[in-house]
Amino acid sequence: MQNDTTKVTIDEFHAGRSRGACYRHIASLDTIRFNTLTNHLVGERIMRKYDEIIDINRRNNGDWAETLHVVLFRFLGGKHNRTATERLAGIINSRMIMRENSSLTKIEALLMGGAGLLDIYNSDDYINLLRQEFNHMATKYNITPMSHEEWQFSGMYHNNHPTLRIAQIAACLHENKISIPSITSCITRSDVYNLFSGNASEYWMQQVLATNTFGSITPRIGSFKSDILGINLVVPMIYAYGTYIESQTLVSRAMTLLHNIPAEDNRYTRLWSSHIPTPKSAVESQAFIQLSTVYCEMRRCDDCPLAKLLTYK
Repeated sequence: MQNDTTKVTIDEFHAGRSRGACYRHIASLDTIRFNTLTNHLVGERIMRKYDEIIDINRRNNGDWAETLHVVLFRFLGGKHNRTATERLAGIINSRMIMRENSSLTKIEALLMGGAGLLDIYNSDDYINLLRQEFNHMATKYNITPMSHEEWQFSGMYHNNHPTLRIAQIAACLHENKISIPSITSCITRSDVYNLFSGNASEYWMQQVLATNTFGSITPRIGSFKSDILGINLVVPMIYAYGTYIESQTLVSRAMTLLHNIPAEDNRYTRLWSSHIPTPKSAVESQAFIQLSTVYCEMRRCDDCPLAKLLTYK
């Protein structure tokens, strides 16, 4: 960051925004004001996520295990299948998973059957076993499954294939890797990566490869997806739960973890990093995403924290 503390009028700020002035202005901030800006924006963003999690928690009568379950599935499907995975979380709840997770077969039957995905694969001994198990549990838990047509299979990165993602998360849930204690214990990026280290079974790897043309897929959730889950699931859950139980240790841990996760690289962060040094951590990239989506895209210059740092009335 430069040490140019020159201010501009609000009219100049408005007039210059369409010519990329915002990018030049942020490059003029000294280190103290740059950190003030990013801390403010990250605070806004994490509070929005906190509010969403607390709302989910209220709707689930204060059940934090179910809250984690819903938030996990919300981000599991990525942008193409977010609606579908949210639906699946409502159909197959955390209590069903906890009761059946001693058996990977039963967890796969619950999730694949609840998702309607058993219908898209040809019958063999294992598919028939899963269908039998699911039909039994559908009666036991009064489950009405989704239709496989609710899932999108094309136009996405091959490791985001919904069957693969569900097989991966089934392995994690079977191994009890993802829980409130394990989430709130995360301090480093490696801790987050270990949360999602369950491997999809070879059976599902072969099923996915047999019905698609991509060359290779990975059995476990990779580092890129793990980082996304760290930013959007783990950090907000630690912050929300820590705030809920009034633990400053957990609140601080959430922010420490966000500093330990690499910065995201997307269309929002690239807009800013083309004019200033590349974001060093997810703290800065989350700040730029907040600035872009909440202020720039909404044309909220009068409310913008960058404008307030740079302008005078």
